[in-house]
Amino acid sequence: MSMFCYQCQEASKGTGCNVVGICGKQPETANLQDLLIYTVKGVSDIVVKGGLDAKDLGEVNHEVLKSLFMTITNANFDDAAFVKDINKMITLRDNLRAMVVAGPPAEAGFFKKLLGLAKETPSKGIPVSSLHDAAVFVVGSKEEMLTKAAGVGVLATENEDIRSLRELIIYGLKGYAAYAHHALNLGKESDEIYAFVYEALAATLNDGLGADELVALTLKTGEYGVKAMALLDGANTSKYGNPEITQVNIGVKKNPAILISGHDLADLEQLLEQTKGTGVDVYTHSEMLPAHYYPAFKKYDNFAGNYGNAWWKQLEEFESFNGPVLFTTNCIVPPKSDKVRDRIFTTGASGFPGCTHIEADANGKKDFSAIIAMAKTLPSPTEIETGTIVGGFAHEQVFALADKVVDAVKSGAIKKFFVMAGCDGRMKGRDYYTEFAEKLPKDTVILTAGCAKYRYNKLPLGDIGGIPRVLDAGQCNDSYSLALIALKLKEVFELGDINELPIAYNIAWYEQKAVIVLLALLHLGVKNIHLGPTLPAFLSPNVAKVLVETFGIGGIGTADEDIKMFMGA
Repeated sequence: MSMFCYQCQEASKGTGCNVVGICGKQPETANLQDLLIYTVKGVSDIVVKGGLDAKDLGEVNHEVLKSLFMTITNANFDDAAFVKDINKMITLRDNLRAMVVAGPPAEAGFFKKLLGLAKETPSKGIPVSSLHDAAVFVVGSKEEMLTKAAGVGVLATENEDIRSLRELIIYGLKGYAAYAHHALNLGKESDEIYAFVYEALAATLNDGLGADELVALTLKTGEYGVKAMALLDGANTSKYGNPEITQVNIGVKKNPAILISGHDLADLEQLLEQTKGTGVDVYTHSEMLPAHYYPAFKKYDNFAGNYGNAWWKQLEEFESFNGPVLFTTNCIVPPKSDKVRDRIFTTGASGFPGCTHIEADANGKKDFSAIIAMAKTLPSPTEIETGTIVGGFAHEQVFALADKVVDAVKSGAIKKFFVMAGCDGRMKGRDYYTEFAEKLPKDTVILTAGCAKYRYNKLPLGDIGGIPRVLDAGQCNDSYSLALIALKLKEVFELGDINELPIAYNIAWYEQKAVIVLLALLHLGVKNIHLGPTLPAFLSPNVAKVLVETFGIGGIGTADEDIKMFMGA
């Protein structure tokens, strides 16, 4: 077995990828990602055992978030980037270890600059022998890294149930880190967010923790997932305003253009600022679509619309777009031709070999001039569809419609809401979600967030008394809005339990941000969530049984059968 990965819904044969990733990830890349996670666990072991306070760790906190984010499915395929990041994390780890074991290192000025710690920081007196191997191992070349990685991957935990729970926590943390990283890029961070990362990662190294303790930590991960999504929601809305109901153009204009994909609104803002007045338009792709809902971005005349569909359609849609593409985060599908690869730029946690990567300067500024210059030399996008789609139903917008929504429920015009948030993907079985949406009774409303919406957001599903039957809250992190909407309805209807609401949960998942959304919903007490198109491969039979018995987690059947079940018919 040259690799083992089962963190996403595409896990080979429903068990795991062990030759090459279905996502396109090569074995060496997968193993380097395993080693990076192991290294970050070592950092966490030192922080926890050394009693260090996250508020003192400055850049270490930021690098830990980025390292976790880099390993999310489809975010980064660049071995060189992982080798560089492993070396950086080992340097940070060893400086931390030197402090807690033997006092501040000799070059206190460097350490103070690095960590924001005073020269007088006392030694914690922690013996090296008390630290986990993850906190002390040494590697050199890429080959040595790969040798070390062979023994520290997922399967290093022999007990199937402990492995399952540890990975469930780690995958939740990856999604959690992605959301916290986006908030950080907008200047918002939280010491407790960082502290929990260290606590949870260190716990996955602790062989003394059994299944009960890890189940409790899994739910705590969900609790902190809510906090991370709230942090990002506050960062987005304080900077760009609350999303508004918006008609988004899905046709094209005649100008040369740049396509921006991913989730990072700070990157989009910089790109729009730098393209302003250049004659170059900017279009969103996949998860960047909801940027159109924010008032602050509507001032840009060259913010032209959304091009295409969910991430997995990019192989054909990038060809027809003609212009350069900027990836701010996942999801990258390995391009099949040099012609497309040469037009792809990456930034932040994303990366792909052969593509130009744009780093931020010390002030967080990114120079997108090379992308703009390339766009001017290429044809304008080829039109693949026309019309508009509507979105912008985040929590404040729905709260503004609350009286109308409540009246519709009370009158019986709306019988049930269906939360169909989450991810889209390549599996043929995902046609189920289009069929499900088409066959839902006309007195039901879909609440959505994430790229799962592309399975039904262009269907002519109509409205109920002026309320669209698809209410799109935004990106995957905007599942937080859906939770707030549910809690608001619970309050309005004076219910004692969120599960008494006429809301059903039929969620499509793909990668680790969907995992943290699921854990967040479980923390909020939501039960009877159905996941598809398949249940996660990383759930052992015993862990799956606990989730089924405790929370009513279920899979999907046929659209007709499931609608009958959800409607109580």
